[in-house]
Amino acid sequence: MKRVRLEKGLTQEQFAERSGFTQQYLSDLERGRRNPTVVTLFEVSQALGVEPVTLVTPDEEALAGDAQRVKPRKN
Repeated sequence: MKRVRLEKGLTQEQFAERSGFTQQYLSDLERGRRNPTVVTLFEVSQALGVEPVTLVTPDEEALAGDAQRVKPRKN
């Protein structure tokens, strides 16, 4: 969500105004401290002008982080 917001050139304050959610709530979503409902995901995607799937598709940074967390199995 943060990546898309930044690509659109929006501050959290502007994003909050567009979406109707509080800046604190959006900040918590971006930092993974809260999980959005499907309805929230839809409304946030509308505010950003993207399809909802865009917000749940991992980007390269997320995929790189997942790769670092996966430890090889010991046989």
